[in-house]
Amino acid sequence: MKENFEMVAKTFQGLEDVLAKELSDLGAENVEMGRRMVSFEGDLELMYRANLCCRTALRILKPIYKFIANDADSLYDMIKEYDWTQVLSLDKTFSIDSVVNSNEFTHSRFVTYRVKDAIVDFFKDKFGADKRPGVRLQDADVIINVHIAGDRVTLSLDSSGESLHKRGYRVAQTEAPINEVLAAGIILKSGWNGQCPLVDPMCGSGTFLVEAALIAANINPGIYRKNFAFEQWKDFDAELFDSLYNDESEERDFEYKIYGADISPKAAAIATENVKSAGVAKYVDIQVKPLSQWDDAPENCMVITNPPYGERISSHDMEGLYSTIGSKLKHVFKGSAWIIGYRDEYFHKIGLAPSSKTPILNGALECELREYVVFDGDYASFRKSGGRIKEVKDVRKAKELPRRLSDKEWKMDARRKGMGGKDSRGKEKRRPSVLEEKYRPKTRRFDKTSPRRDDENSENPLAIRRNEHALKSITGRRPSISNIVKRGWKRNANGDDK
Repeated sequence: MKENFEMVAKTFQGLEDVLAKELSDLGAENVEMGRRMVSFEGDLELMYRANLCCRTALRILKPIYKFIANDADSLYDMIKEYDWTQVLSLDKTFSIDSVVNSNEFTHSRFVTYRVKDAIVDFFKDKFGADKRPGVRLQDADVIINVHIAGDRVTLSLDSSGESLHKRGYRVAQTEAPINEVLAAGIILKSGWNGQCPLVDPMCGSGTFLVEAALIAANINPGIYRKNFAFEQWKDFDAELFDSLYNDESEERDFEYKIYGADISPKAAAIATENVKSAGVAKYVDIQVKPLSQWDDAPENCMVITNPPYGERISSHDMEGLYSTIGSKLKHVFKGSAWIIGYRDEYFHKIGLAPSSKTPILNGALECELREYVVFDGDYASFRKSGGRIKEVKDVRKAKELPRRLSDKEWKMDARRKGMGGKDSRGKEKRRPSVLEEKYRPKTRRFDKTSPRRDDENSENPLAIRRNEHALKSITGRRPSISNIVKRGWKRNANGDDK
């Protein structure tokens, strides 16, 4: 019998709805959208499929332990209580990603130290003073994600390892290439799935071209990766994963063509190499060609492009560039065009009213994805002939987060999803421990206005928090933070940390 468990898929702000649909199509249950994440339930096979197939997921997390901690001591005690032999062994290495949004814990680096200490001390107490798994900065066997919101702590296993946007096909890149997950998400939001030609007249390193080809041919983006973190887990089912990895039954032929061009010969060459590396060269045509020289376009094509913003990449005449985009949309690329941009003043130079605007993050930049529908004649004639301007749901109006649990509900959920046995309904259960009773939350309500302590707008919202200097410290050197003692890191009479 297949056993379902809770999972969380991380993504970019603005792509939550697309990711939720991807997961539902894969067979996920209880799919809930949140902020830059989608929670869902499924079995081991679904976890493997989510890593292999999801185009808009950055990583897939498997929560394993939830509890409430009000200070550093309770955090340490609760983590040390967990049976870490379920996920770690002495011959494995581990690393920790900490994401903190709390008044109780104001520094993710400090949280990383305390979690590391608790895990190491668990193994020392159980197997001997010199017995412990190793800590590794890169490519650890087990990656543990610690998420703290207020005084609620969730520990998860990162099943992906390296961020899923790193597909593995990119062999070279231009300056500031668009993230693969973001590119795939924009294509999916446009509704394009290979039903017509696609054009990117400013293709850069070719990310839109490759992602579009993978979508059109229904090729799983995860097949290029060398490994996933779950392959190091104790319950890894190699036979099941191999059957999923080698399954090509859902792939299909693409009847049209994907066209890319760039004013830079170097960019066009890089795009060509990436397309070849992905094995989709037969679907893509690339040439060196400035936007101004586009005098005709494939019939009924869709345009999806990421022009310079004037930030990391700029043109000598940004306003002129966007004016040229508008002119080409009116006279050459008639139909639907999707453009991601950053500055309103440049969008204004396009000279067309967008049919939709969707807030979307590109790295740390708060951008907008705009659709432009261009047609001959007036709007009434366009509608009469069967034309339709697609309405895109504004992500700001989508459900941001599931209903906030009460203290009692959170505690029950933490116990139910803990380790050890099942109840009469087949649900996971665990008897409340003395420590849980000791650290029972007070009667006060959770603080809904806790300030954010970490930047969650990064390209990789979890792995970016892996501070190399901090993690070097947890290999044996005591961290040099002057106020650690004040925040609860106690030392004994010999000067040893505990």
